[in-house]
Order: sequence, then structure tokens, then C-alpha cells
Amino acid sequence: MTGSAPDAHLHPSDRIAQRLGVTPEAGLSVEQVRERQQRHGPNKLPEPPPRRWWQRLAGQFRDFMIWVLLAAALLSGLIGDAVDTVVILVIVVLNALIGWWQEWRADQALAALQRMATPHATVRRDAGQVQQVGTHELVPGDVVLLEAGNLVPADLRLHEAAQLRVDESALTGESVTVDKHTEALPAGEHPLGDRLNMAYKGTLVTHGRASALVVATGTGTQLGQVAALLHGAAERATPLQQRLAAFGRRLSLAVLLICGVIFSLGVWVRGEPVLLMALTAVSLAVAAIPEALPAVVTVLLALGARRLVQTNALVRRLPAVETLGSVTVICSDKTGTLTLNRMQLQTHRAWGDEAALWQGLVLCNDAVPGADGTWQGDPTETALVDAAVVAGVDAAALQARSPRRLEWPFDSARKRMSTLHGDTLWTKGAPESLLPCCQGDTAEALALAQDWAAQGLRVLALARRPAAGLSVGPDADAVEQDLELVGLVGLMDPPRPEARAAVDECRAAGIRPVMITGDHPATALAIARQLGIADDGARVLTGTDLARMDDAALAAAVADVAVFARTDPAQKIRIVGALQAHGDFVAMTGDGVNDAPALKAADIGVAMGRGGTDVAREASALVLLDDNFASIVGAVREGRRIFDNIRKFIRYTMTSNSGEIWVLFLAPFLGLPLPLLPIHILWVNLVTDGLPGLALAAEPAERGVMQRPPRPPQESVFAHGLWQHALLIGLLIGGLCLGVQAWSLQVGAPAQTMVFTVLTLAQMAHVMAVRSERDSLFTLGLLSNVPLLGAVALTFALQMATIYVPWLHPVFRTESLTAAQLAICLALSAVVFGAVEIEKAWRRRG
Repeated sequence: MTGSAPDAHLHPSDRIAQRLGVTPEAGLSVEQVRERQQRHGPNKLPEPPPRRWWQRLAGQFRDFMIWVLLAAALLSGLIGDAVDTVVILVIVVLNALIGWWQEWRADQALAALQRMATPHATVRRDAGQVQQVGTHELVPGDVVLLEAGNLVPADLRLHEAAQLRVDESALTGESVTVDKHTEALPAGEHPLGDRLNMAYKGTLVTHGRASALVVATGTGTQLGQVAALLHGAAERATPLQQRLAAFGRRLSLAVLLICGVIFSLGVWVRGEPVLLMALTAVSLAVAAIPEALPAVVTVLLALGARRLVQTNALVRRLPAVETLGSVTVICSDKTGTLTLNRMQLQTHRAWGDEAALWQGLVLCNDAVPGADGTWQGDPTETALVDAAVVAGVDAAALQARSPRRLEWPFDSARKRMSTLHGDTLWTKGAPESLLPCCQGDTAEALALAQDWAAQGLRVLALARRPAAGLSVGPDADAVEQDLELVGLVGLMDPPRPEARAAVDECRAAGIRPVMITGDHPATALAIARQLGIADDGARVLTGTDLARMDDAALAAAVADVAVFARTDPAQKIRIVGALQAHGDFVAMTGDGVNDAPALKAADIGVAMGRGGTDVAREASALVLLDDNFASIVGAVREGRRIFDNIRKFIRYTMTSNSGEIWVLFLAPFLGLPLPLLPIHILWVNLVTDGLPGLALAAEPAERGVMQRPPRPPQESVFAHGLWQHALLIGLLIGGLCLGVQAWSLQVGAPAQTMVFTVLTLAQMAHVMAVRSERDSLFTLGLLSNVPLLGAVALTFALQMATIYVPWLHPVFRTESLTAAQLAICLALSAVVFGAVEIEKAWRRRG
């Protein structure tokens, strides 16, 4: 059989298994998998071919201003100024190489994130061992295990199915879920929607479980055939990039206007050569217009996203990086996020035979023995089996003696599950859901369950009924009636040790933690109190309470309620919407299929990486690799650091551009000759905007980053005095440059060289000073950002080379400076550093 099996639905699954050369109970061997991977290739949909290095490099020359600059270089060559032509071309190429390197780094970072976000599938391989593998590793013949919440990873022929329902809307457009079975279909034509024994790649399992055989992978799947007809769309810019691009367009118009004024003043007022002023205006425009600002911000976001992985937070969508700093409420599930997700049985009570209690807990249970001898599955399920084993039950032997004949899986509406073994139906579920289905007076059991729940225990009830006379059908409610209560068990999932500190840090950062769980209200409140989410007098809103509240009442309640219990998917969306209507910026965690709508509705959806379902991860912007609430707080801290560093880069580059504009704009009004040549402007733009600016991405988090309120979502990146800083400090840099020019002309010093040097060194002093918006550099320490220190040292060395290396003098039109003249340049540059430090001291006092 090849990588596509269009007739798999027409044959029994056993025959399909024979054609695939696999035993469903054992799966493929390692050698078979390796051979088929070589034959069929990876199980991936078509992707656009990667851009080659020369295509990336050519892309750097598509900017209009670069073409203007190249035209100016050509013009210089035509009039015989070969040195300027060569130098301008060299700098343009260097700028292109830096842009290419930045783009390559961003692509590498995003590719690494994509690899970490690879979805996984559960397969049976190598003599029946259950394994987790990347979906791209699947091959025809693999035995895949499906359960509710999984995205189907390939085209599958169902072999065994228990109450399996699949949402095939992604493929067929039919919104109603489809009930699946394993029987072969009669000969004839069957549309995709009628192939009830197949599950297709990209569709969603909404209910039940199944084992199935992979019959097609990659482009051989139905989804792959559709995807091959489509062209990939470019990724949309983030809101921050859009704001910066709009700002850049407005600034470009202003800069071009200023350049026009400088050209006019130079030619008609100062009498400068037309070509020189044209080159000066063009060079200034290229240097001052931040056309690469959105691209650089993308690099910073991508590098920041890679750093977030170190805090166990995987960013699936880059906008999440910039918006993490705005979170005001974190809505978190309890189990596994705030707690260890390692349930332990704390107490139990049998009504009658205690042996029956342990027997039912083992049989009405989805846990399975793993290869290492431990039980695998849901933490509650494994805890029940572990407790039965401790009580002396041979759980594996019991399951083998009494195999499951039928099952009615747990769902969030019934809050129960039932299984049929031999002549007995076993039902397990929440006491408030199961006890009304039992015969006799269950008041005592209900009171006991409520007492245990008030102590923070998770309480489950177990019941049974004889199979004789049982009308077996798909309607679970009809089956789960006239039950006999067997017993109650109380389990505890203890809080994570680090969760309390994370909650405290949230509160200090102005972020309110809210628990939304399907657990019992008393259990939820007990855990919330232990963690500091709820006070002693706090109240809990249940799903029943929410059903009775209109939107206005809920909007009023969410400001004070920190615990929501027994909620359903629609109610989670209502809670998120009410918080957003209240003005909050909401991060929502979840792991199940029922969480996906709320994850999508939240400002930032946070899915669980370990215990989460595929559909939850697809709906989220952030994936927690360790399912830990503390990692959300760590991600918020890192997100604030990243946004701060983006602001620092913008503060630095806009101030540098402002300084260059002031120098050239004011010189004619002050009666000074042209202070800088085009080669000087281009050089400063090359050495100061490159490595030093990007090195700000490595700046550590500001002191007190988690002791300040969240950033309003619509707040401009230029808020809190950034544009005033860029304007005034740029004016200071321009004034210092013009001052040293005037002094040099009076004393006969090399004026242009000194202006050139002051401008470069002042920007280096500025980048060191803006490492923090509030703290002094002396508080931060020079070695707290070694990459930036190295970038500044390299820039200083390159600048000194233009001054003191003789063969560079004709290239840059420079002269060697005396020690005194260099000292003056250093002192004037230090003035910029001192001015920014004074500004920060004023901020600290305010």
C-alpha cells in the first residue's frame, strides 16, 4: 500500500491492517517505521519553499531610499568622485548584510519556535508500546490512539471505536459532529462526509476514544490534497508593528520636508555645490527615516519569544509577546496549573462490601499500565488505581479478567462515566450528579461528600447495577438509572509549592488571579484560600449561579469574585467577556476541548503543553510547557522586559536620528558651513544603529518590573515622555556638535572630524544611559549587559580607526585629532550621558 488509500473505507480494518503489514495490537517495529519514513517522507502539508540566501539579500535593496542612495552614488561616479561612490556603495552593502543577518536571525528564531510547537500523536509501536511522537513522524501502518480533544494527525481507518464523534467541519464544512464506527462500507461511491469508518487529518475528535490505522500521510491525505491547491498568505503585522509603521510613514514625510529645506538652504543661501547638498539630503533621509524599525522590532520580538521558552512559555503568536505586559487578570484553571496534578486518595467510605469499591474503581477507569510498570492516564484515574493496588488489588489482572464490553465516556454535561464489564454496569462521577441516579436515601452520602469537599478534597461517588434487563444504547442518561451506591472516595491534588509565591507576585504587579474550574465549589474555595487567591470571606459563583445572572449582573460581580466553580464552556466565555467589559485585559488558561472557545475569546489564550489537548493549543497564543501557573507569571515578567527593551531601542534610535537632523538643519541658520559629509552620516547610521541598538534586546528586566501596574493595551509606545526625550536629547546632541564646530573653526581644529566624532561618541554615551528608564548606569553595573558593552567598544574602536588610520583619512575626509581634541570630544559626549542620568534622577524623585 502506498501513502494514500482511497478505498480504505470499503474494506474491513483487519484486511487494511494486512495490506499495511501491521498487527494493530503490536504496531510497527522501529525498522518498519524507519523504512517507511524514507519511502513516504514526513507527514507534513505542503509548505512554501524557503527563501534562498541571495533572495533574502536582494530583498534588502527593495527599499525606495536605498535606490535613491544608489542613484546618488552613481551620480558621484559620473562627475569623477570615485572615492565617495565606492564608500557609499560599501556602506549600502554593509547595511544590506546587516539587514540580511537580522532577517536570518528572526527566521531562525521563529523556526526554532515552530519546531517546539510541533503537535504530537499517541501511537502503538514496537510490540505494543504506547508512545508520544511528533505528527510529522507518522507513516502508513502506524496505529494511532485517539481521544476527545485530539486533532486527527493523518488519514486514518478506524479499527476500534468507543462512542467516537468527530467534527469534520474543517474538511467538509458540515458543522454537526459525526458519529463514527469501524464497519466496512458497501461498495460504491461515498462522499467524504459519509465515510463513517474514517477519520481525516485536520478534523477534531470531540467525544470518545478509538484506535486507528494510518492509511495516508502528508500530501496524500485529503487535507493535503486541498492544501496543495492553496497559496500561503503572509503573516500579518502585529499591532505594535502597525503603529510603528504608521509612525514611520509620518516621520518620513517630515524628514523629507526637512531634507528639502536643508538642500535649499545649502544651495541658495550658503552657496554649497548642488551635488554635495543633494548627497547630504539623501544621506540624511536614509539615516533619519526608521524604515527598518518594524523589522527590527520583529527581531526583538522573535528573540524575546525564544527567551520566553526558558521560562517554560512557548509563544505561538508573536503579538502575545508585546501584549503580555498589559494583562490585568489571569483566569486560571485549578488542576495541574495551580496544583501538582498528582492526585492522591486521602479517604474513602464504602456502603457495604469494600472489595466492591476497589473493584469498581479499577474497572470504571481509563488508566492503562505503562511500559515502566506505572499507570498512565488522567491523574485522578491513576490515583484511584494506585489506591486499589495499595489495598491489595491486582489491578492489571482484574482488568484482564473483566474486559470492558461497552462504555459511556465522561463528558462535562453529565459529569459521569459508565462502563459495562461482564454482568455489571459501573458508574463513577461527581456526587451531586451521580447520587440522584441511585436508589434509596442518599442524603448521608451527599452530606459526607460536601463535608469532604469543604476540606479541599475532590470527591467521587461509585455505583453499580446488574446488566440483566439493561437496555444498552447510546443514551447514557437512560443507562445510568436505578444504581446502587457502592462508596465515596476523597482525593487531594495539593497546591504547587511555587504557586503561592506566584500569586503574591501577581498581586504586587497589579494582576488579579481568578480561578475558573469545573471542580466542586468547596474544593475550589479551599485551594484558592490556601494560595491567597481568595480571602476567608470570599464567595464562589457556580455555574448554576451564572445561569441565573444576566450580563449586567455578571459584569458587576466579576470585579469582586475570585473563584468560579462548576462552570461550562459557554460560561467561561461569559466570564471572560464580563471581565473585558469591565476594562480588564484577560489571560485565560485551559487544557481541554471545552476551554478552546474561552481561550480564543481571551486577550491572551494560554494552553497547557503537557496535559493540554491539541485543540486548546491551536486556540492559544501561549503554551505552558510545564503546565505551571508560576510560568504564566514568569512569562508576564519576561513580556514586560521585552516591551521595555523595545521602548529603549526606539528611544535610542529616534534620539540618534533627531540629533543628526538638528545638526544639519540648524547649521545654515547659525551661519556655519556644512558640518557633516554624506559619508559621515552614512557611517554613523551604520555603526550606531546596528549592533548597539540590537544589543539592547539583552538588557535585563528593570528593577521593580513586577511592582508596577499593567500597561494599558492602547497605550502608545511613545508614552511616558519618550518623544519628548528624543526631541530634547537630540537637540542637545545637535547643539554640542554645532558648538564644537564653531569652536574648531575659531581655533583652526579639524571641524568636520570633531563633529563626526562627537556625534558618534554621544550616541554611544546615550545608548549606555538609556539602558534603564529610571535606574542609573552605576546602579545597573557595566557588566549586566555584556553584549551591549562589547558593541559599544567595537563602535568606539571603529570610530577611532576612521580618525587615526592614515589610509582611511581620504575615505572619510578625516584628520587625526590631538589628545586634547579627542578629550574634548569625549567630554562633550559625556554631557549627553550626564543629561540622561539627571533626567532619570528626576523621574526617580517623581
